[in-house]
Amino acid sequence: MKNTPIVGKLSIISMRGCEEITGKIDWYLKQFRKEYEEIDTYVTHINCPRFGTGEGKCVIKESVRGHDVYIICDVFNHGVTYKMYQQENHMSPDDHFQDLKRVIAAISGKARRITVVMPMLYEGRQHRRMARESLDCATALQELVQMGVSNIITFDAHDARVQNAIPLNGFDDVQTTYQMIKAITRAVPDISFDKEDIVVISPDEGGMHRCMYYSSVLGVDLGMFYKRRNYAVVVDGKNPIEAHVYLGREVTGKDVIIVDDMISSGESILDVAGKLKEQGAKRIFVFTAFGLFCNGLEKFDEAYKNGIINKIFTTNLIYRLPGLAERDWYCEVDMSKYISLLIDTLNHDETISQLLLPVKRIKNLLQKREEEKQK
Repeated sequence: MKNTPIVGKLSIISMRGCEEITGKIDWYLKQFRKEYEEIDTYVTHINCPRFGTGEGKCVIKESVRGHDVYIICDVFNHGVTYKMYQQENHMSPDDHFQDLKRVIAAISGKARRITVVMPMLYEGRQHRRMARESLDCATALQELVQMGVSNIITFDAHDARVQNAIPLNGFDDVQTTYQMIKAITRAVPDISFDKEDIVVISPDEGGMHRCMYYSSVLGVDLGMFYKRRNYAVVVDGKNPIEAHVYLGREVTGKDVIIVDDMISSGESILDVAGKLKEQGAKRIFVFTAFGLFCNGLEKFDEAYKNGIINKIFTTNLIYRLPGLAERDWYCEVDMSKYISLLIDTLNHDETISQLLLPVKRIKNLLQKREEEKQK
């Protein structure tokens, strides 16, 4: 039992499409708190119906007056649909974000504190202005805090500096490093973290800070690809990549871990993996918090069949495509217990610094693994 009092009665609200992970979070919270709090569920039920025109509203089914409310939101769940003019529409990130604002509006300022747990940040890739264009992520963050949100928790943000848009409000960018390392030690028992056996690779310059952390805590070498783009052409809102060029130590005969925040179409990851294989890499593993797989799974099936990739580790923080779990190359990293720990700690108004800095847990995991090997 924690020594500090709770901020307010705990309420977890699941946005549409987040019911599975919210159920796991609810179960863990009940286990953590059963010594001092008997409760059937921490979930507060809501409904976001749509009219025939596509307009919507939110109805909260239980009171949250004075509660410490945590809203779990996956704005990238395109598996959720609604009817508009008798047509079946898949919900876009904009639709999910609008429903999130409806929930906050329905709370009507009655909650003691509102925290939004948005694993993949809405408009996170539109985090800076390069020309005459919108700054969508910054605008969205400001909109949330103006509506009364106290804190925003996200995971592996594309660029966490976007929090400068709300400098006086809470913004926690949580890393999945420990969970990824733990997952690969279980899925690949013979993995070696000796610097002579493995290299950590960033697929682009923007992801170097993630790879530098892995490289530092594991004590292994680091490499990077940079993207040579054609800035004279714009395709689907971005300049197309002409080539990936590798900078770093030799990878011949070594295992490689490619670390990125997301897999969108997957073309960059597969191109990078192919180039590493050409250079003699032994096995290729991919760590990415968010597996969107926007262009489907077939290219990854082919890459696995051809020996280009061995395993891809992604989290259950967002919607996963049907059939993904059955793929031999796929390993799911469950983050529900970690989110439960964050919520439980914050509800007691305690610091989450130790949860956000997993170096000790990583070192203990590796030490325990070495001890088991020596037995």
